[in-house]
Amino acid sequence: MTEFRILGPVEVHDGRTGRRVVPSGTKQRTLLAALVIEAGRTLTVDRLADELWGDEPPQRAANAVQAHVARLRRMLSDSGDGDWISTEPMGYLLRLGNATTDAQRFQRLSAEGRAAASTDPAHATELLERALAVWRGPALQDCLRGPLCAAEAERFEEHRLSTLEKLYETRLHETPLRSAPLDDVTGELERLTYEHPLRERFYDLSMVALCLAGRPAEALGVYERARKVLLHMLGVEPGPALRARMEAAIRHSPFADLGTTPPPRALAHDASGSTPGSTPGNNPGSTPGGISDVAALLDLGGTVAQLRERVDELSREQGTLLRRIDELAAAAAGGAQSREYGGAARRTRTARNSLAGQESGPVITRPMPPAA
Repeated sequence: MTEFRILGPVEVHDGRTGRRVVPSGTKQRTLLAALVIEAGRTLTVDRLADELWGDEPPQRAANAVQAHVARLRRMLSDSGDGDWISTEPMGYLLRLGNATTDAQRFQRLSAEGRAAASTDPAHATELLERALAVWRGPALQDCLRGPLCAAEAERFEEHRLSTLEKLYETRLHETPLRSAPLDDVTGELERLTYEHPLRERFYDLSMVALCLAGRPAEALGVYERARKVLLHMLGVEPGPALRARMEAAIRHSPFADLGTTPPPRALAHDASGSTPGSTPGNNPGSTPGGISDVAALLDLGGTVAQLRERVDELSREQGTLLRRIDELAAAAAGGAQSREYGGAARRTRTARNSLAGQESGPVITRPMPPAA
């Protein structure tokens, strides 16, 4: 089966023969990437020109776009897979048919892994690892960064990072039952906090892993590093989930803030070096309650991360809508010959101002005091 790949260098892969078709030239790769992103939907000539040339289109942009599409068609037809690109009245459309994209494969595996996380952490870990293995490099790695490709690359990267966060969460779910060493996990999470210093969820998971490993003092060090980074780069303190984790670690009960009993691995590392209340042959580290304990521990941070992801997604959708309103306003301005345009332009400006007001927050008006 043919697969269009955009999570890394842009290419077309034939699953039957193993053959890879790589468009030559940045504009050809960008054109293919844009069509794959909008597969099944028509991309107008104006949007494609904006993607390929930005604010400096050629004099005959429509003809230039047509020439690039013709070259891309020849390249895809030479691969023996037929004609993928259709000419529509307003632009061009890529029909996938029986083909797929690596982005679809990644999203499917990620969704399946998230769904399995609460009931089967081991299977969820496998699915999430397979999802992340789909990536061959940064999304749309060798493309121009027009409005469409830039927005999609950002969205894909956010999805990749949230999947990575979920992967480490499921690994920590597995830890109590497997009694697996945590050195690898703590080291990997420490690296991720340095690679993505503004993502609080990685700090949170790092603190959880360190507490599970019986290293609460190091967990407090992670919090302090996160606090310094956020204050320096954003001028803000850590969020409530991270502060709650810090306060619980100070009490040497990093799970009490969530109303749970400390997981067995954490109990096994008290100051005396033994588990409180344990007797030979009765090791709490082997009890089956660890998974539910860690699940409760991770719920708060996971919920915060999901909410933040949703807020980011809504912000991107709002930006797309604002750009669309600008396009409509520009189109209306070109035919400003009739009264209807005046009303349409005013409505467009009103809609844009309304959205801008939502972006900056509500405007509160107060009544003026009566004149003396």
